[in-house]
Amino acid sequence: MSDSNNPNRSLVYAGLAAIGASLCCVAPVVLLLLGIGGSWISTLTAMEPYRPIFVTAVVVVLAIVFRKLYLVPASCDEEQVCANPAVQRNQRILFWVVSALLLVLLLFPYYGQIFLK
Repeated sequence: MSDSNNPNRSLVYAGLAAIGASLCCVAPVVLLLLGIGGSWISTLTAMEPYRPIFVTAVVVVLAIVFRKLYLVPASCDEEQVCANPAVQRNQRILFWVVSALLLVLLLFPYYGQIFLK
């Protein structure tokens, strides 16, 4: 499988976008859980206006990976790794695991308030 068609690389991009999307909400809570506090924590919400851009990036990248894994048939020679059904199965499992983790990150602003009470 060529590097440009590697779904794993796309999953990394989706993960980075999800981290960016949840940075405004997750970072202050993590710091508070670590015992680090102060009035300056409220300034960590500076990324909030960019959250829709990051969420859109996550959805787009996950859609591209889904398309590569399920909708577009893999075209590779028999001796290449991408022809192995076990590799395809593992990539699909990894896709769903990463998608679930990204969903947890993206929904954090809605359930994260529970930790602050």
